[in-house]
Amino acid sequence: MKKKLPIGIQTFSEIVTEGYYYVDKSYYAHKLISEGKHYFLSRPRRFGKSLFLDTLKELFEGNQKLFKGLYIYDKWDWSVIYPVIVIDFAGGVLQSRRELDERICKILRSNQLKLGLEPNNDDNVVSLFEDTILNLFKKYGRRVVVLVDEYDKPIIDNIESQDVAAQMRDGLKNLYSVFKSEDAHIQFVFMTGVTKFSKVSLFSGINQLIDITLDENFSTICGYTDDELKLYFAEHLKGVDWDKLQTWYNGYKWLGDISVYNPYDLLMFIHKNFSYRNYWFETGNPNFIIKLFEKSHYFLPALENIEVTESILNSFDVEKIDPITLLFQSGYLTIDSTFTRRDRLIFCLKIPNNEVKIALNDLLIDGYTGKNPSNRTHFQDELYRSLKTGNISGITGVIERLFASIPWRNFTKNSIADSEGYYASVLYALFSSLDAQVIPEDITNHGQVDMTVKFGQNIYVVEVKLVDTDNPDELGSNPALKQIQEKKYAQKYKSRAGVVVHEVGLVFSRKLRNLLVWDAVTH
Repeated sequence: MKKKLPIGIQTFSEIVTEGYYYVDKSYYAHKLISEGKHYFLSRPRRFGKSLFLDTLKELFEGNQKLFKGLYIYDKWDWSVIYPVIVIDFAGGVLQSRRELDERICKILRSNQLKLGLEPNNDDNVVSLFEDTILNLFKKYGRRVVVLVDEYDKPIIDNIESQDVAAQMRDGLKNLYSVFKSEDAHIQFVFMTGVTKFSKVSLFSGINQLIDITLDENFSTICGYTDDELKLYFAEHLKGVDWDKLQTWYNGYKWLGDISVYNPYDLLMFIHKNFSYRNYWFETGNPNFIIKLFEKSHYFLPALENIEVTESILNSFDVEKIDPITLLFQSGYLTIDSTFTRRDRLIFCLKIPNNEVKIALNDLLIDGYTGKNPSNRTHFQDELYRSLKTGNISGITGVIERLFASIPWRNFTKNSIADSEGYYASVLYALFSSLDAQVIPEDITNHGQVDMTVKFGQNIYVVEVKLVDTDNPDELGSNPALKQIQEKKYAQKYKSRAGVVVHEVGLVFSRKLRNLLVWDAVTH
């Protein structure tokens, strides 16, 4: 009999006792507890952070029967039981510092009741937390374990309001400062969240915290590897196209050579009878990230060739938000490879898989054009057919209609359309959303073309120009196509057998905010 799929279940005891699949991650629990004391882990939403934290809770509380058959079972001293404080900010949305402090006090009093202490009516967060830890130490004669889930949610929920987000950060910093003052009475600390704030802004009170987010030893602590899928879900995945499955849902990496799947994606994929859909992406709300990209006039083709230092991946604060940092920490970008330059470790980032690529580019199109998804789909369908058949006039017709339909208010509220990069960004997102292979700034020995789009047997070498005139007669020859041909951008593709190469010059008018002229040569 097949076990049940643990979709949305984050309680370890329920998974074990109610007959759900459990992918054994207790090796990592044993390694963490054996080697250190204070840990922090950042992973995107729905990656299994809460389940791992709950596994730690059951372990420290000595619930031996739950771990029978797991890695840690014969390696743990079950005679030692620790008092465990669990602080979880998952529920509800807090909108002020006062609400945050009230929630913290409520959580701490709930822990006091659960652990047999008389509830303390103190409304001072620091003193209430310190008293809770000290009194538990006295009652149980053992140091206290503190587990914090979604430590950053009160900040992220208010990220569009910088003042409120800053208040939330200060309130949480106040709470976490207790880890330092009560260190002598604390056995173990484990904190999880999506974002990683700098130690200066949030963790200055616990500077001994070990961040395992980018630690190769713990790269697969959350998520499912290929080997784990084949071991635990073999019955459910009989007949699956593994290459397609990997393309759609695998690809997340935090150093190391092994990539993982998002558990929610895989469980939903099995539950929906192998239907390839955007399960994980649809559960999130990355609209703030899209607004941030639009506000900063981010050149979207640059998403294909991102190289950053570790400080950028780890550096997040409400007063200075780098969209790349937020994309990485939220799971829309992941590590592809690393190398060293000037004694610094450099991270090469990429979009992890097909699900994220298609869904993210859909949102970017909507954000950069102001279109509703229902309207955007019509343009994508037309463009798909034209790209597939090599119909250049069809492609440019879609582009013209798309830009003509963009609401005028999109251009009056900012100057985004005054840059050539805006038009290249919309085209990049449009092509990428169709699962075309897009190579931005495609390099040849003569220079680099704006983008090359590969779709089936058709290769489109595309150059984009933005001009001030709205009169095509003033241009003479098409400057975009002229550059492609003079620089021989398409030369490296012309000798390939079985492909059709299209040189496409697109000239946009700053006044018209649309395509002014286009010309193409097909080989």
